Amino acid sequence: MRLVFAGTPWAAVPSLDALLASRHSVAAVVTRPDAPAGRGRRLAASPVAERARQAGLELLQPARASDPGFLARLGEIAPECCPVTAYGALIPDAALRVPARGWVNLHFSVLPAWRGAAPVQHAIMHGDDITGATTFLLVSELDAGPVFGVLTEAVKPSDTAGDLLARLAVGGAELLVATMDGIESGELEARAQPDDGISLAPKIGRDDARVNWRLPALAIDRLIRACTPSPGAWTTLEGSTVKLGPVTVAAGENAGPAPAPGEVAVRDGQVLAGTGTAPVALGDVQPEGKRKMTAAEWFRGVRSSRVVLT
Repeated sequence: MRLVFAGTPWAAVPSLDALLASRHSVAAVVTRPDAPAGRGRRLAASPVAERARQAGLELLQPARASDPGFLARLGEIAPECCPVTAYGALIPDAALRVPARGWVNLHFSVLPAWRGAAPVQHAIMHGDDITGATTFLLVSELDAGPVFGVLTEAVKPSDTAGDLLARLAVGGAELLVATMDGIESGELEARAQPDDGISLAPKIGRDDARVNWRLPALAIDRLIRACTPSPGAWTTLEGSTVKLGPVTVAAGENAGPAPAPGEVAVRDGQVLAGTGTAPVALGDVQPEGKRKMTAAEWFRGVRSSRVVLT
């Protein structure tokens, strides 16, 4: 089939690569416009844009997918189908009507669970044992279209959102190509999502990533892993921001008396922070304006007789 692929972040690059290696023809790529990035806030192309340029593909970067110029060019290209992975913007009805076989989205959950922008983060945050990826036909309602295919993936106890998404991006790319094959052959038929089991996964912002030390240790562990690498979990020390990498829940006799929520203590070479239940051993720490370092290195540099994270 003649395709136009839409995607933006690094997690969409495996999908583009898989489609380029398939029997289908990628005529163009749609991605978000270049955006400020890094400390210098210079304009930078998305990972998908960079990969498309490397492959010599036509690149479309509309400010909105409803822009008349974009819709006109999409009509000129005349794709049979538009596969999508993490494009990051609404596809309006006018664009949905262009390809004869529609827009087919790869979503990183087993729908109807975790509809929305952050399915992987919410799966980890809520302690799911199993998640996966789904290909479905885009409709105007958020992630509600009929399903073509599903794969499942176990969530490991130490998974960060980055770890899990990396696996799903690779497996999901294979699922997306298989879906394109099935649509082309006519052997694959989309089926409506069930009405029960719907859950929502809205975008996780910086405020959502702040650690509340009164929560149970397990909830804090899940929150930090869900926010790694983005948007990054954080806390404060004497009014300054401290970014946190994944932690380890202390348990059993070796844990000793628990520090108060947010209070930091050193025991058996570990830097422990108190929570609403068992303490957690801090991993990487990045104080405001400084480099990332180990918790032990950070604690040695703290000039305070009593360290309390808030």
